[in-house]
Amino acid sequence: MSDGPCFVGIDVAKAQVAIALRPSGERWAVPHDASGVTTLVDRLQALRPTLIVLEATGGLERAVTSAWATAGLPVVVVNPRQVRDLARATGQLANTDALDARVLAHFADVSRPTPRPLPDAQTQELRAILGRRQPLIVRRTAEQPRLAGTRERLAKNMVAHIPWLNADLATLDADLETPLRASPLWRANDDLWQSAKGIGPVCARTLRLELPE
Repeated sequence: MSDGPCFVGIDVAKAQVAIALRPSGERWAVPHDASGVTTLVDRLQALRPTLIVLEATGGLERAVTSAWATAGLPVVVVNPRQVRDLARATGQLANTDALDARVLAHFADVSRPTPRPLPDAQTQELRAILGRRQPLIVRRTAEQPRLAGTRERLAKNMVAHIPWLNADLATLDADLETPLRASPLWRANDDLWQSAKGIGPVCARTLRLELPE
């Protein structure tokens, strides 16, 4: 391999993970499954890349980034809008996995964002639970004041919906509480947050998961 810098762009799709290198221009793909991810980690470790960039995809990237967190690879997960802006500026208007990976490699080379420690698999899972919880809170908050001006038939439906939301939220809260309290380090951090005036369990969990530093 070359001793010069190596920038890697990775596009994560449901079926496969597309990879592009810069400046060599090499491209390949692996299946988006456990075997493919393991193969990719081994190959990237051998390359010793300067920087790896991929887009946030709303969850598809979690298995890949968890593996990289364990391997200690220099990875940055970026906002897709930043990459699209670069693609438009360079005339890359097509939208295929291989081209996306190439644009991401170009973005890594040009922008060189600073790598940050990636969350482990359990932290990513808890963040997903927290993300699921937030829209349910919004829905419950919106339903309650609507009852006053709603006709009887619809009001019955809404009254039945609110307990369902409460039950779902209680389940999610338990899913957050159990692992957080089971870890001595996380439990100590949780207790520290809640010792501050005005910080309750929900706020403490949110701070712990969204601001790990």
